[in-house]
Amino acid sequence: MSVPSISERPVQAHYPVGASTGWIAAAERAAGKAPEWPVLAGRARRHGTGACELAALSEPELAPLIAWLVQRPSLPFDFLSVHAPSKHRQLPEVELVDLLLTVAPRVDAIVLHPDVIQDHATWRRLGATLAIENMDPRKDDGQTADSLQRHFDALPEAGLCFDVAHAYAIDPTLHEGHAILDRFGERLRHLHVSALDGAHHHVALNAEDEERIRPLLERCRDVPWILEAPIA
Repeated sequence: MSVPSISERPVQAHYPVGASTGWIAAAERAAGKAPEWPVLAGRARRHGTGACELAALSEPELAPLIAWLVQRPSLPFDFLSVHAPSKHRQLPEVELVDLLLTVAPRVDAIVLHPDVIQDHATWRRLGATLAIENMDPRKDDGQTADSLQRHFDALPEAGLCFDVAHAYAIDPTLHEGHAILDRFGERLRHLHVSALDGAHHHVALNAEDEERIRPLLERCRDVPWILEAPIA
């Protein structure tokens, strides 16, 4: 495989592009530090002010994030999303959505894993701010266009957060990724961009990884791209 030069790499040439705080927080924890939202947002800014995703992937992270956001901190990002919790869930679904509704007017998207949904009507309250993400092989729902269909049928205003690494892991031929974009491309709000390791964890994206997913990237030029891992 011919590896493109940096100038040919679509992720580095795209705008807007920015970082998820998820992998930044992991680096903070690895360094023995307790991640704090103002610090995470500041570090995300180093990767560009075009976009940022504040990733409260674990439910205990959500309340501090919301408490910070309701103070209306001055943030430089043109596009801002919040990733709703998918781990360590304890709150009733209605209370979780109530919390997210408090910040929905301050962000452009709230990303949700479809396997978290128990009652679609509850999540429908988030309207067009909600963005459903396609899943990786570890999940048993939301991996394909067909399995996403019932969620979008029940959430007619929701958008799509397209994870290109998940799509590649499900089908390296990219046929399924193209099927998702064919069916739901009009709902596309932003991308998650990274590579995956053998355990399907997000890892640094290198030029060969980019070349493999380039056909999907080329179809998503008009929306923000969020890095879920560094660029190698």
